[in-house]
Amino acid sequence: METPPEVPVRNVALVTGAGRLASIGAGVARQLAAEGWDLVLAYWPDYDARMPWGTEPDGVVRLTAELEAIGAQAHALPADLEDPAAAEKLVADAVQLAGPLHGMVLSHAESVDSGILDTSLESFERHFAVNTRASWQLIAAFARQATDDGGAIVALTSDHTAFNLPYGASKGALDRIVIAAARELGPLGISANVLNPGPVDTGWMDDAVREALTDRQPGGRLGTPADAAATVAFLLSPAGRWVSGQLIKSDGGFSA
Repeated sequence: METPPEVPVRNVALVTGAGRLASIGAGVARQLAAEGWDLVLAYWPDYDARMPWGTEPDGVVRLTAELEAIGAQAHALPADLEDPAAAEKLVADAVQLAGPLHGMVLSHAESVDSGILDTSLESFERHFAVNTRASWQLIAAFARQATDDGGAIVALTSDHTAFNLPYGASKGALDRIVIAAARELGPLGISANVLNPGPVDTGWMDDAVREALTDRQPGGRLGTPADAAATVAFLLSPAGRWVSGQLIKSDGGFSA
């Protein structure tokens, strides 16, 4: 009797912040699906409801369908990462749904503009809960479930600090956590990098901001979710796993 061919094992990635079709998280999910990954998408619509762009009630449903049309298995899980119990539960639920995770992309964020003099204690603590504490918890939970093959972690960061104090400070702390993870988790076969994609218009820019930032781009255009996704996909690929412990700027020369 002829032995049936083995079905190749597909890698699984958890992508946070993927609830809107225009988000960097959604762009990353599309790229990974096209490269043969299965996806678990994390999202939290209550955050979008507080932001100028508002909620996109069917966004994650449409994105999941789009990924499945490419050939990926895709699942979506709501997660309020301000809740101290949410991060570990998200990873556990993702593993139960899709199997062991081989990649994790942290593209979620709390980002509400305020500066030194007008940041409230509540806002400061929420930014650090979502952007810093939850990211550390997600990284630790990812490492605990990793198989012998290890995996790859990429976290999205930003240089924005002035007049965006709690966001910038919490992202700066995230950068240090991810670089520490590269050293501490390297023996487990896990790479970890921070990616700064520069200004990407995912719905937060008005015309004046868009024009001003475009004028500062050497190439004359803003970055897109697809630009960030290409770099993320490389870092998660076998070819990119030797890169670890780096803060990479993939911003079209914006920061040069």
